[in-house]
Amino acid sequence: MTMMNPSPKNLRPDLIQKIESMPEADLLWVHQVLLHLEKEQLWQELSTEMEADHQAGKFARLPDIIREVRGEIKRA
Repeated sequence: MTMMNPSPKNLRPDLIQKIESMPEADLLWVHQVLLHLEKEQLWQELSTEMEADHQAGKFARLPDIIREVRGEIKRA
């Protein structure tokens, strides 16, 4: 059986209705799934931004900075 992908505009009310009518025990599972999706989206955004910063040379001094901070920590 093939399912058509509904548009997000049409899907939202259906999802809201399902969440409102589901047993409370299942809400934690839905919450965890949504958190996982959010984490994946944020990771993708960060990865893209980090790659752009790396290409722009913004991390060129990072090894030196880490070395300096480690030296300061040892002296403290």
